[in-house]
Amino acid sequence: MTYENRNPWDKKLYKDLENDCGNCFGLCCVALYFSASEGFPNDKEGGRACAHLQEDFTCTIHNSLTDKGLKGCTAYECFGAGQKVAQVTYKGQDWMKSPESAQQMFQVFSIMRQLHEMLWYLTEALCIKMSLDIKNDLERLMSETEALTYLDAGALSGLDIALHRDKVNLLLKKISKIVRTEDNRGEKNTSSRRKKVGGRFDFIGADLRKANLRGMDLGGALLIAADLRGNSLRNTNLIGADLRDADLRGSDLTESLFLTQTQVNTAKGDRNTRLPAWIKRPGTWCK
Repeated sequence: MTYENRNPWDKKLYKDLENDCGNCFGLCCVALYFSASEGFPNDKEGGRACAHLQEDFTCTIHNSLTDKGLKGCTAYECFGAGQKVAQVTYKGQDWMKSPESAQQMFQVFSIMRQLHEMLWYLTEALCIKMSLDIKNDLERLMSETEALTYLDAGALSGLDIALHRDKVNLLLKKISKIVRTEDNRGEKNTSSRRKKVGGRFDFIGADLRKANLRGMDLGGALLIAADLRGNSLRNTNLIGADLRDADLRGSDLTESLFLTQTQVNTAKGDRNTRLPAWIKRPGTWCK
């Protein structure tokens, strides 16, 4: 599938799926479990505020996260779930002023983030030209998923998120297969020779500069510290792939499938790395 076979990108589609920390209650800095070994300031239990979170929900070290090497913080994305929970679900009432709702709010935030992540993938799928029946299925599932994000806190906390994710994954896999079949020039032997870890392809530290990865299914693949310099990942399924410290300098990801900002934030790249229009180039890649 060439770029011409994809629909024009509409920035408005991603408007509500981008972080807006100014309208959040620092939920990611409280609700989540932290580990210093994973690039966070310190070890922290879920539900306990980070030591650097201030009463106005700003971070005392935000401007020095990169200098301090806190990759966990700089890579994290909530897909806009934070402001949705803060301003829509809880109508601007924060967990500090209403401590009795704090634990529920943190649980709702976790569920909302998953729903918004699904909306991110479904929104990208809208940019792919497809048959009318699949498009209708996609639009129905998008509407259903978005409707779930407007449930009240009680309904959200009791939502069977795994069941809904299974429905979304089934459709995404179907769409991915259709796209990859049209551009099935992936080097099948490359993946078939690789061992799997927990059902995921293991490309940790692999030199993939000359591998033909176009049209391959690398969903969930372990690409940690893999060398992908100058490679083309067009129509390559990257959903859930671990790209931590993967070298993407000069690589082409303009038409890769189901790439997220979080994945890009954890990788290495430069000015010559080609990214989809909806992905922001990390500031460190421009130096």
